[in-house]
Amino acid sequence: MAVPKRKMSRSNTRHRRARWKASLPPLTPCPCPRREMVLPHRACVHCGLYRGRQVVEQP
Repeated sequence: MAVPKRKMSRSNTRHRRARWKASLPPLTPCPCPRREMVLPHRACVHCGLYRGRQVVEQP
């Protein structure tokens, strides 16, 4: 198993970890009149529409 030969400095460690961050998910507007932002390829949680069809019944 690979083992580092020398200790990595704090600045190098933090410099490497600074790039490891989460990105915002891509959001698209729902085609319903409310224009809520939803994840692509998912049904809208507010109106139940997916690709222009009603797929989830709203209470």
